[in-house]
Amino acid sequence: MGGTVDPSLAFSSEAERESAFQRISADLQGANLAKIRRCAEAPERHPIGSLENTLACALAAKGFIEVKTPMMIPADGLVKMGIDESHPLWNQVFWVGPKKALRPMLAPNLYFLMRHLRRSVPAPLLLFEIGPCFRKESRGSNHLEEFTMLNLVELAPQADATERLKEHIATVMNAVGLPYELVVEGSEVYGTTIDVEVDGVELASGAVGPLPMDKPHGITEPWAGVGFGLERIALMRTKEQNIKKVGRSLVYVNGARIDI
Repeated sequence: MGGTVDPSLAFSSEAERESAFQRISADLQGANLAKIRRCAEAPERHPIGSLENTLACALAAKGFIEVKTPMMIPADGLVKMGIDESHPLWNQVFWVGPKKALRPMLAPNLYFLMRHLRRSVPAPLLLFEIGPCFRKESRGSNHLEEFTMLNLVELAPQADATERLKEHIATVMNAVGLPYELVVEGSEVYGTTIDVEVDGVELASGAVGPLPMDKPHGITEPWAGVGFGLERIALMRTKEQNIKKVGRSLVYVNGARIDI
């Protein structure tokens, strides 16, 4: 097919091939067992738990208020985001009855909080949440149906919203120690987004308002917000090849597979 064959994978007989594959399998199993034992001998935080601590501290130091909101949201919370039965994301939602769903994003709850807190907190209002979200995703090494999001928003910034968005992205990416680039993309929900990529992998998507969807939420002020996928960040930090190794799992413990 035009490629170059690795000489170490060229065998003179089937028996030689099977013997080599058994050695490779044994080596991989041995490395996996060693990783499990290291987890017990020198326990560390799970990559997602560690990231949550790091990011919460970095954002609190910048004046952000941390919130924790319900994982079940009303259907009209999605409709206010412009996500109805005609929207592709509608079919990715995990429904809990006809009028409630497991949240596919954190933004609907943050809109609610912005509307109420702005009456008591002087501008700018800075909020963030870290928590699970749920979507019926396609299978792949970079997708999970249950994943962890960090969403932050600054309502009524006192400077240019786009510049503030870039500053907040820098706060997060400096905290996790990853080089990154910003890419402008089109979005079905936000119109235009500023995405954060590392080695071509999208870690976050940000936007600025006001947008048409703000009106149903009662928001009229400018804002800057961005959502990060923590498993994607962990994937790039650990250099694993499969996002399942760094997410919530019954099979993997700190990247080591326990069912083999």
